[in-house]
Amino acid sequence: MSQIALPLDWPESTDDSAFIVDQSNSEAVRHLEHWSLWPVRTSLLTGPRKSGRSCLGRLFVSKSGGDVIDDADLSDEETLFHAWNAAQASRKPLLIIADEPPPRWEITLPDLRTRIAATPKVRIAEPSDQLIEARLHHHFAARGLAVPQNAIDYLLKRMDRSHYALHHLIETLDRMAFERRSRLTLGLVRDAMAELGFIDL
Repeated sequence: MSQIALPLDWPESTDDSAFIVDQSNSEAVRHLEHWSLWPVRTSLLTGPRKSGRSCLGRLFVSKSGGDVIDDADLSDEETLFHAWNAAQASRKPLLIIADEPPPRWEITLPDLRTRIAATPKVRIAEPSDQLIEARLHHHFAARGLAVPQNAIDYLLKRMDRSHYALHHLIETLDRMAFERRSRLTLGLVRDAMAELGFIDL
């Protein structure tokens, strides 16, 4: 667990205090912390959904006083183009968040494509085992539930290594523990994993 730490120099809110830094996102965190050194006043953050990228965007706005455009790959390209230009003119930092960078993000407006090509890019990767374990402990500790180590070991051997899978696992464990009025046990974890299709019972 030595690789896990909360970004203590970043402001925390009720919604965003659960953001945990590990090897999957530490490069992105460092880049956003040093926004004043960006060669242009815009950066592109990409990564899987449910990876905490929107949470990181909110923390960036709180720390830098800048702006964020989330789901930029679904946004109007003219709007993005003008926002990019406005960030340079005002010197107010802008963070653009998308699923993928170009060319996987297909940009049809040539002027925007040129500007995004000149924009620094950082990515959040899929979660490490340490991050999965830390998120489980953090989430359920807030509900007064301990996660037994045998349950952690069991799911780490069998679950998909993705933020999306982890999100749905936590939701399913939450619901099952509430419905059964149960503490978290290896049996409950097995049932949740079976419901999500990670194992066959």
